[in-house]
Formats: sequence, structure tokens, C-alpha cells
Amino acid sequence: MINVQNISYKYKGQKALVFDGFSLQLEENRIYGLLGKNGTGKSTLLYLLSGLLRPISGSVCCDSIATYKRTPELLRDLFLVTEEFEMPAICLSEYVKLYKPFYPNFSDAILQGCLADFELPVDVRLGELSMGQRKKAYIAFAMATNTRYLLMDEPTNGLDIPSKSQFRKVIAQHMTEDRTVVISTHQVHDVEQMLDHIVMLDQRSVLLNASMQDIQDQYTFEYRTPQQMDDSVLYAEPTLQGNAVICRRQEGDAETQVNLELLFNYKTQTKA
Repeated sequence: MINVQNISYKYKGQKALVFDGFSLQLEENRIYGLLGKNGTGKSTLLYLLSGLLRPISGSVCCDSIATYKRTPELLRDLFLVTEEFEMPAICLSEYVKLYKPFYPNFSDAILQGCLADFELPVDVRLGELSMGQRKKAYIAFAMATNTRYLLMDEPTNGLDIPSKSQFRKVIAQHMTEDRTVVISTHQVHDVEQMLDHIVMLDQRSVLLNASMQDIQDQYTFEYRTPQQMDDSVLYAEPTLQGNAVICRRQEGDAETQVNLELLFNYKTQTKA
């Protein structure tokens, strides 16, 4: 379990706090979607969770270990996939040989499976890859570390449409009961079908913290013509298919697929 308790944080040289009295708890066996506008602290939160940043006050603990201490016990069970990264110009097999000893649960079978899903050979030279291919190689290595905590910052940026589908497959196939995955993203349509819990940030606070099932139980998402608009509509946006609407789910209403982009706009614009 990751427990963020009443933290405050700001970057050196800046007056504005990124977080002020912020708290959050992340349970195991969940794939979290971390959503928020630019500047709401999504990446900062991931760096705090991984211990790369230290809060000014409050605490961030992973399995009761303060993350800023970056202990070997913590680091062998936590992996952060940053949005921007560098990889040495060596073969992937050499990269794996260098870094897999840091992860005692590393799985060569998972690595090979992920590389096959991403259509990458294990002996590929990292320096010759495009940005999207390097990201796929990095994600494959991250999955193979088999850490209990996997944090990912905009993992689908730079991936083409087939690669985004491959990414979803890789995550789904290697999710385990004791694993916690946190995906920070602006590209909600890339990942919304694989998420089972949503955390929305808004101006240093948590705007929404709910499971996808809770969201489906509370709301319905549908398209309506102008003639069908009534008082049951909580939020609406015009689209080519008609008005995309969110309604309060009533007894007897069928469960609908969550439209995360619509829900995000509803929550951030209405603060409801």
C-alpha cells in the first residue's frame, strides 16, 4: 500500500505550492488512472511516490517505508517509467544484463512475452530505435522487473495506434493480484478500458477518487438528441453523434461504458 499523508511540496525557487495538505491512499491489485490538467501535479506526485522528490512536510510511505529514503527494499519493488528518458546505445540484451540484478523478481519470460507483443527482438540495438520503439523496449523491461509498484508517466505518448493496443495487452496480461499500477495520462481514450480506479487532481486536491464500478453505478453515459435533453442531464457536450451526456443513474437504468474524457470535463468544470 502507498500512503500519502498530509503532504506539502513546492519546487525550489517557486513560491506556489504544488501540494498543500494533500493525502491519498493507493491499494494493491488496482490499475489507477491519474488524471488532471497541466500543472496539477501528476508527474510531481509520481516522483514523490517513487522517492525522487521529498515532501516539505507530511509523509509518503510505501509499505510503511518513507519513499524518500530510497532503500534497497523499496527500490527492488518499485519502478517508475518517466515520460522522458535516455537509454544507452547498447543492445537490449546488454541493458537487461546490466540492470536486471537490481530486481530480484525479474522475469525473462515476461520480458520475452512483452517484446513479442511489441514486435521487438531481444537483441535490438537501443541507439537505433525510434522514440516510440525505445519506449516500448523500456516498458517491456519495466514489466519484466515484476515490481509490486509500477508508476507510469504518459506511457502512450510517442506510440502509434497499433502500439497503444499492444501496450494495453501487455499491461492486462501481466497484472497480478499484489501489483499496483499508476498511469498518469492526458490520453484517456488510450487506457480507459483497462483502468479500474480513477484519481483526478485539481489545484492541489483530489477532485475524484473512485473505482470505475462506483462511477458506473452512479452515472450513465449516452448520446441524446436536442429533443431528449431534460432535467436528468448533469452535463452535456455537443458531438457529431448528438449531445454526449452524463446523467445520474436511476434504478433500472442499464450500466453504460464510462466516458472518461466527458467525466473529466464534467468534474473539472462543475467541481461536482
